[in-house]
Amino acid sequence: MKKNQQSEILSILPDIFPENWAHSYGQDHYGIWQGIFVNKIEIRFRWIPPREFMMGSPEDEPERYDDEGPLHRVAFEKGFWLGETACTQELWQAVTGKNPSIFEKEGPEHPVENVSWDDANAFIDRLNSLVSGLGARLPSEAEWEYACRAGTDTPFWFGRELTPDKANYAGTRPYNKGPKGEYRQKTVPVKFFEQNPWGLYQMHGNVWEWCQDRWHGNYNGAPEDGSAWEEGDSDSRLCRGGSWLNHGWNLRSAYRHYRPRADLYVNHGLRLARGPQDRSGSGTGWSPGKGARDERKKAKERGK
Repeated sequence: MKKNQQSEILSILPDIFPENWAHSYGQDHYGIWQGIFVNKIEIRFRWIPPREFMMGSPEDEPERYDDEGPLHRVAFEKGFWLGETACTQELWQAVTGKNPSIFEKEGPEHPVENVSWDDANAFIDRLNSLVSGLGARLPSEAEWEYACRAGTDTPFWFGRELTPDKANYAGTRPYNKGPKGEYRQKTVPVKFFEQNPWGLYQMHGNVWEWCQDRWHGNYNGAPEDGSAWEEGDSDSRLCRGGSWLNHGWNLRSAYRHYRPRADLYVNHGLRLARGPQDRSGSGTGWSPGKGARDERKKAKERGK
């Protein structure tokens, strides 16, 4: 690896790794991750590096909607952490003692669904009370799309064509006149399909994922720093990603959807986020321990 490439990689890594709240951590070819255990159920958070991207869809993208524009630049000064998978039924049950899912019989590693935006935030509050320092939250809409794209600018992170071997949706209702395929009519396990370039599973399909933002009919006046758009009169909240019962075009990286915050749907779940954390460590007030120093030393040695 060239020296300038090594410097670029190190500049976008968090200064504190692993953090005090982490029960597990590691590094693979997707990047670094940290995890927690709740009643022996693990959830991993993937590091999403700080960069900039073009949010929304170009006017020539097939089956786009006007609310996906205008296409605009969003710049992340700080990285953040995002759940490797959607929240599972088993994690929800470990935290709350209940399982609201319609597809409960399909198995604990399926995503939790049939939860409202309010339910999602109550779950997060409970989780944060169980894991000191975690500070979990819902992602902003900008964070969600940025992480979904993982450096790509096509309708899906894997390209321009969608087929049921790449995501879980109503395969009988394809995207952009593509080939028809299987319609499973239910969720699948959260690790059923391939990870995207940043190590995230199923950003497209399976369940809609709630975001923090209020709904706006376009991006005029939207934050340019990746933060949640909390201003506005709408009580509806954003959700992203499409689901097992939606058309193919609903799964596009840029597609925007909204629902009343208190309503329940059989295809709405969530993915946890946390951060951002600046490289000085002032975002958390913690200092890196020996494990963190060792991990950074190893990363530097691998880059030589």
